[in-house]
Order: sequence, then structure tokens, then C-alpha cells
Amino acid sequence: MNFKSVLFLVLCITLSTNSAFAQVKNEREHRIRKSQFPEQALTLVKEKLANARRIRFYKEIDSSKISYEAKFKKDRLQYSVKFNAKGKLEDVEIIIKPVDIPNDAYSKITTYLEENFIKYKIRKIQQQYITDGDNVDQTLKEAFQNLMLPSIKYVFLINGKNDNGSEKFEILFNSEGKFELMKNALPPNYDHVLY
Repeated sequence: MNFKSVLFLVLCITLSTNSAFAQVKNEREHRIRKSQFPEQALTLVKEKLANARRIRFYKEIDSSKISYEAKFKKDRLQYSVKFNAKGKLEDVEIIIKPVDIPNDAYSKITTYLEENFIKYKIRKIQQQYITDGDNVDQTLKEAFQNLMLPSIKYVFLINGKNDNGSEKFEILFNSEGKFELMKNALPPNYDHVLY
């Protein structure tokens, strides 16, 4: 094999592995009434909602599952508590700013974004606490105390421009800033708008 064919082979493998990381997730979220929210989930977060403001309940439907979210503002932070269809806690997310991420982790994240996008704009950053299923109370306690733990994840919602054009992405990084997962994000659901 000559140099050009080896270079072409390496380029093909690189492009195919980069596109394998991006997943399309057909996810739609719409607001629901408190009475439509799973009772078990509501019971779990009821005490956390005591001093909360702007409490909203959502049902999220994607291609593989249904989940529910309670979004609210408490102690100057915006929370999103996510449950599966049976009302079991999946994760807690807090909207944060870049200054809330340790410098080493944030520099690794920005390096990843600069290497994989021609141009990008960060729309939202979330700090995510994922429950292991057994320790629900511990996960809620850690999230509401906003603890910096090795188990947390960072979710970056970005507008990114690459060779395929401009798209919206949801990218997951671990607490050290290491890339874990990238999904194409769909625009919000505007089914309620009548023309």
C-alpha cells in the first residue's frame, strides 16, 4: 500500500468513528398538570418543593422510553428532577455556569469542543447527579447540597458547526472533563402553536 491509500484508510476510519459517537434522540417534552405526574415521584420530591418557586411538571417522550421531570427554582438554583415512567428517580440536574466547573475539567471540555467543531456556542450547562437505584435519598441530598463529587456528570447543550453544517448537540462529560456521549438535540416541541 502506498502512502495515499494508507492516509485515505485512516481518514475513513476516523470519520466513521466520529460519527458513531453522535446518536439521534427523538425526544419531545411537554408540560403536564401536577395530577398527571407519577404519585411515587411526587411523594419523593414533595419535601424538596417546600421552598421552591416556579414549579413545573413535564412528560418527556423519546424513541425508547417515557420519563417525567419536575423543574423548579430553589435557593437561586434551577433544578430538574427526572423520573422514569414508574416514578423511580433517574437523575437530578442543576443549571450551572462555566465558573462552577473546576478549571482542569473545563479546559479539557473546551479542548474537546474546539477539536470537534469549527465553531460552537454553549447554550446551557447542567451538573448531573445520577442515582444508582438504591441510594435515592443520598442522591437527592448530594444534589440539593450541590456537592462536587467524582460521580457527577456535566451536560453541555451547544449549537455546533461542523462539516455537516450547524446542529444542536447534547454532550455528556464526566467530572474530570472526559468525553462520554454526544447526541443530536431536537428543537423544542411547538405542537401547541396553531397557524
